[in-house]
Amino acid sequence: MADILLDSFLDSIKLLPFLFLTYLFMEFLEHNTGNAISRRIETGGKFGPLWGGLLGVIPQCGFSTAASSLFSGRVITVGTLLAVYLSTSDEMLPIMISNAVPVMTILRILGVKALIGIVSGFFIDYFYTGIMKKQRNKVDIHKVCQGEHCHCEQGIVISAFMHTIKIFVYVLLISVGLNIMIGVIGEDTLANLFSGVPVIGELIAALIGLIPNCASSVIITQLYLERIISAGAMMAGLLVNAGVGLLVLFRLNRDRRQNAVIVAVLYGLGVFWGIFIELAGIRF
Repeated sequence: MADILLDSFLDSIKLLPFLFLTYLFMEFLEHNTGNAISRRIETGGKFGPLWGGLLGVIPQCGFSTAASSLFSGRVITVGTLLAVYLSTSDEMLPIMISNAVPVMTILRILGVKALIGIVSGFFIDYFYTGIMKKQRNKVDIHKVCQGEHCHCEQGIVISAFMHTIKIFVYVLLISVGLNIMIGVIGEDTLANLFSGVPVIGELIAALIGLIPNCASSVIITQLYLERIISAGAMMAGLLVNAGVGLLVLFRLNRDRRQNAVIVAVLYGLGVFWGIFIELAGIRF
């Protein structure tokens, strides 16, 4: 146990400088381009899913919450909302960068997520065009941000530091848990839990991804980097991982049935595309 704790701590501590630099860059983007991107999505009209899918991959922690608030005010369509949810990556990007994942691998994953978001968004809007209504009840995203305690008003350095410490703790705890599980039941046995039965890996990963907390994307990314889950399961989990965007949706949108349908559709799309990627033999 002592060796497991020491190894997990040393492996995690190595990520700190890379995590901080990555979050510093992300906070810079958030503070300098966030409003412009939100306006682009807001004015996208029938091309909203295109802009939602393309701009959703830009690493901004509050983008899914902004999309949720815009949808709650009936400023964007449900297709645009889902395009953002599917393309956004939450904590995947900093974890992969910190683990020195090849740039082309990261770009392929982001590209596939953006494409899936765009295609799915247009598909959903094709059947649910009536959801687009006149603008009303706009929400101040800064108030939402403050409510989620994301430290975005304290400057980019403080915000980046807080994010870094928070994710470091998650990575450390998850690393300890994974190392204990691997030591007790073996890496092959753990991997078989996800890949032993077809489709099960995608179903489980998507359920984990729906958890509205950044820890879920950390878990999925770590499992993929440890080669415990496949590319299809990884994509299924990350596609549905909208972070606190889902919490904001349920908080601001009063139509609970509609919220439940959106979550169900998001889960279904994540599982479908995860299975498709696995059956197609797509690797990153």
